[in-house]
Amino acid sequence: MPTIEIFKAFLLGLSVGLTGALVPGPMLFATIEISLKKGWLVGPQVVLGHMIVEVVLYALILLGAASLVESGMISTIFFIGGLSLLVFGLLTLKDARATASSAQISQDSSGLKLTSSPTLIGLATSVSNPYFWIWWLTAGGALVLKEYELGIIIAVAYMFGHWTADLSWFTAVSGSFSRGKKLLSQKMHKYILYSCGISLVLFGLYFMLNYNHSIQLS
Repeated sequence: MPTIEIFKAFLLGLSVGLTGALVPGPMLFATIEISLKKGWLVGPQVVLGHMIVEVVLYALILLGAASLVESGMISTIFFIGGLSLLVFGLLTLKDARATASSAQISQDSSGLKLTSSPTLIGLATSVSNPYFWIWWLTAGGALVLKEYELGIIIAVAYMFGHWTADLSWFTAVSGSFSRGKKLLSQKMHKYILYSCGISLVLFGLYFMLNYNHSIQLS
């Protein structure tokens, strides 16, 4: 198999992955919040959880599972995903409100118990994001199948490119905010946590509203 084809598949996965990674979403806001507490390794760990979900989806897509998804399932994903993000955001706001000092954040005032496992956060924010599912069951799935037509090695190269984009971006984000922890005042720290929490709440409400809208139209 020509090396150039493998490289082209890798570059395609990299460019598509960066397009998705650079768009603000629940996983990004969660990464920022936890990086303030746990350091730059949060980024790679969050991406690991994200990758676990994608490996399963990748296998299912190749088995043709995407074609079995019906509109009713999409509506359910919107509701459950929106509700999960809403709760996640509210717990983040509780965490921000309880913040009294930088020393207390990592131990005493974490309203979100899942922050002990960034990998689990990466998994949870992926599974609870409706647009993540919609992407992989439509455009994402089509791209994987297209590359698979050229061979399994091409399809794997595409996914490695996609994961390289995620890993690079989220490592850069966690690295930046982990260094910023030492420079941020307590007040600014709380503002960042509030921003993360509000963003997650808005994501959740938006998904739930879209769920209601889709039910009314059906």
